[in-house]
Amino acid sequence: MTEGVTLDRDVIDGVSARYWAMQDDGRIRCDVCPRECKLKDGQRGLCFVRARRGDELVLTTYGRASGYCIDPIEKKPLNHFLPGTPVLSFGTAGCNLTCKFCQNWDISKSREMDRLMDQAPPGAIAAAAKKTGCRSVAYTYNDPVIFLEYAVDVAAACHEQGIANVAVTAGYIKEAAREEFFARMDAVNLDLKAFTEDFYRSLCTASLDSVKETAVYLVKERKTWVELTTLLIPGENDSEAELEALTQWVSETLGPDVPLHFTAFHPDYRMRDKPRTPVETLLKAHAIGKAAGLNYVYTGNVHHEETGSTYCPQCGTKVIGRDWYTLSDWGIGQGGHCTHCGGVIAGRFEPKPGDWGPKRKPVRLAEFAKHWQAAQQAQQQQ
Repeated sequence: MTEGVTLDRDVIDGVSARYWAMQDDGRIRCDVCPRECKLKDGQRGLCFVRARRGDELVLTTYGRASGYCIDPIEKKPLNHFLPGTPVLSFGTAGCNLTCKFCQNWDISKSREMDRLMDQAPPGAIAAAAKKTGCRSVAYTYNDPVIFLEYAVDVAAACHEQGIANVAVTAGYIKEAAREEFFARMDAVNLDLKAFTEDFYRSLCTASLDSVKETAVYLVKERKTWVELTTLLIPGENDSEAELEALTQWVSETLGPDVPLHFTAFHPDYRMRDKPRTPVETLLKAHAIGKAAGLNYVYTGNVHHEETGSTYCPQCGTKVIGRDWYTLSDWGIGQGGHCTHCGGVIAGRFEPKPGDWGPKRKPVRLAEFAKHWQAAQQAQQQQ
């Protein structure tokens, strides 16, 4: 359990949060994640965005984000979910993990609410996604479980517009909150940071078992489309023994059709003393994953087309060629079948891939929010 952080001001703005309980000692326990922060009035949890205001818990970042950007879906990374399509991505501030190697630390470790530049109600985000041609909205950059109330409202608005929802998360979330949060998520990239409790405790102050429970829940119970990502850090989580244990667990517990991405680390945040991950390490991890029986293993953050492409597990034909975020070969037919042998390719595919390519386009939500609010007001007056 984690003690709260006391603020200088007495009043905390925000909207009412869910998943909390009043304790016998007068503190409020947050029940969104296993950290279970216990808060006195005027304190925030370790995530910094869930706070106590009087006798309730509030989410202080509802409706505010650190920015919006249209990305290729492969950047999440998701290689088997609507390939080639654009996704509207956004995050807020804060995080419920303390990863020393965080690659998005300027957002996830932010303690400054003025970092939250864009403001938009859920309906405006859904409208912006539809207007810009995005097939999905991604909750990313920082972990969306900490802004659960905002995320599920946005996700509901997106579904009303026919827009899919993608969560990019470390999966550190308690059971009740987990069920509501993932109920509206169509795809998840789950960050499996390592495969030892020692790594999670010492570098993330979290628990591997909790993350494994989330992975099993998503794949076996919710049957959500899931892809896993492991950032390989030299000397920390890249030993052959750990990679063998990780890939065997994925293959045997989650199944051989769950894609696994091994991505390259670069020195950042509080881990600048480590070197970049050698390409050889990623290729070794790729080989170990294939040897464990995984059908779809990828390398990321490096330029290696062979291990970034998708191959039919039945006949070995390249069915999706990838050069970074640019698609080339396409051999997936109706119903997600290999056009060469008819074998099933696991994933969520459309008859043709999107053509968004590697573009990254920042989006300001102010204008979309303005038009959406005007439309809402006009509708109410009718």
